[in-house]
Amino acid sequence: MLADPLMFKIALIGVLGVVAQWIAWRTGRPAIVFLLAAGILAGPVLGILDPEVDFGELQTPIIKLAVAVILFEGGLQLNFRDLREAGTSVRRLIFLGVPLGWLACTAAVHYGAGLDWQISALFGGILVVTGPTVIGPMLRAINVPRRVADTLKWEAIINDPIGALLAVVIYSQMTLGDGQGHAEGWEGLALILAASVGAGLFGLALGLALTWAFPRGLVPEYLKAPTLLIVVISAFVVADIVQHESGLITVTVMGVVMANRQTFSSVALRRFKEDLTVLLIAGVFIILSATLDWELISRLQFNFLFYLLLLMLIARPVTVMLSMLGSEMPWRERLFMAWVAPRGIVAVAITGLFALRLVEAEVPGAELLVPLAFVTAIVTIVAHGFTAKWWADRLGIEGGEGRGLMLVGINEWSSAAAAAMQRAGIDVTMSDTSKFARRSARKLDIEAHSGDMLDDNYRHRFDWAGYHRVIACSDSDAYNALVCSELGPELGYTKVLQVDPDDRSGMTVPRGGTLFPFSIDMYHLRRRIEDDWTFSATGITDQFSFSEYIKNLDEEAAPFAVIREDGSFELFSSVRKPGVGDGDTVVAFVPPETIAERKAKRDKTNGNAAAPEISAA
Repeated sequence: MLADPLMFKIALIGVLGVVAQWIAWRTGRPAIVFLLAAGILAGPVLGILDPEVDFGELQTPIIKLAVAVILFEGGLQLNFRDLREAGTSVRRLIFLGVPLGWLACTAAVHYGAGLDWQISALFGGILVVTGPTVIGPMLRAINVPRRVADTLKWEAIINDPIGALLAVVIYSQMTLGDGQGHAEGWEGLALILAASVGAGLFGLALGLALTWAFPRGLVPEYLKAPTLLIVVISAFVVADIVQHESGLITVTVMGVVMANRQTFSSVALRRFKEDLTVLLIAGVFIILSATLDWELISRLQFNFLFYLLLLMLIARPVTVMLSMLGSEMPWRERLFMAWVAPRGIVAVAITGLFALRLVEAEVPGAELLVPLAFVTAIVTIVAHGFTAKWWADRLGIEGGEGRGLMLVGINEWSSAAAAAMQRAGIDVTMSDTSKFARRSARKLDIEAHSGDMLDDNYRHRFDWAGYHRVIACSDSDAYNALVCSELGPELGYTKVLQVDPDDRSGMTVPRGGTLFPFSIDMYHLRRRIEDDWTFSATGITDQFSFSEYIKNLDEEAAPFAVIREDGSFELFSSVRKPGVGDGDTVVAFVPPETIAERKAKRDKTNGNAAAPEISAA
């Protein structure tokens, strides 16, 4: 017998949540599927978890506070610069799409699941919420136009509090008043809207206050993240006391304000919130799924399929297509958005909050809301998550895996490398903090930009989905390390490389590794350019294999990249040696005497046939 079974169960929830998300990462599948399986296994199947008994009255506050932090973290991802291309589409999906979606989803719930109109209207309001925690990973796995990705991301996060507000309005009409006239109902609606506006202004004021205090050193660095967390929770609680669920508006607005104002600690704060959100999502989802009742789920089995078909094939497409009438967005992109609308943790959590209250009020049909929300989340996530890439490809808007190369830092060596890769057919872009440095790149007809890659606004100009690899190759080892540290979490550490730092600099090598299979820093690379080293491209064939090619290389020379017949490429690095086969082209950094010249000398001496032609820079 455990001395403290509740402590054991709390630890178990944490373990199950992390393991489930690790499995999702390893398999590339939506995490919500494994979190659901973990909760059901620990709850209804094994009976280890029974949240209603284990947590009692704490269950609802735990879920509400977790959802508040999740929505705040979502708000931190909403930077207004994303609206440069997607602003019109986002406004349409908010001001037109929300009411249209609410009506369509309400009808789908009523006619499909068979719930009465009041419950259907409440759940329909929640269903205008798409899943921001699902949309993000889904969009990272496919390469659609930035306008589409930004529109879906903003829609998902902005509609979270709006969906909750709709549910609050319907819930208030269901539970408040004595039903003796419409005046009290309209008065209650006015109070709800006033409280919602006040909650938004409260969040705006807090966001402005924090972004004023943090840069001025009024809060020490080690206290910024804890202070922010406590302010978020306190703000949510205060707003929620005034009006139930209005705290969701407060924390979302607060997050958006902080995302668009300088705090000089935005990266550290965002990482802290992301880590915390991962744990909260896992905990909330396992707790909610552990409360599922098989008997209730069985009551949905005859109706849920029809309801889901109405939701996915009629409600969402009608909402998007009507909202986008007359917009400049191409119809192919509209069709893609008309299909993609997964519901995630926020929809399930908000449904759980209202379901608990409605069940306590003995409202008929309220007990079906939580299992219906889970069914909706699982089916939409699996259906959209596994078909989004296919659908984008069929519509012709899927750009495939990025094939571009970005070099951060313009100098003699990087310009030569960029020119060689561009001659080999690779799309190359260069960037440097100096406006004068980019002139040398443009003289070689290479696309070049001036700006600081560590600046969020400048970095956001680039469509990173189109780049296969990024090389930090400026003259500063420290700057190269910072660029890799900044881009690594966003693009994946496997996509970023830096030139090996000087041994004396003490710079940390990124997880992506360093360029070239051996250690060579920028000073020696530039010295070699001064000594007339060049980049050469050599075709690999059955008669002249890669192993033979390596034998002919100078001892100090090194392969730089391999370009495939399909136009893709890989870089040789300290952590990766790509395979090279027949038909590939190898670009190498070689000394003045080229491979062709050495081979010609040897052939002349030995009387052998010449090797395949080698083009030198």
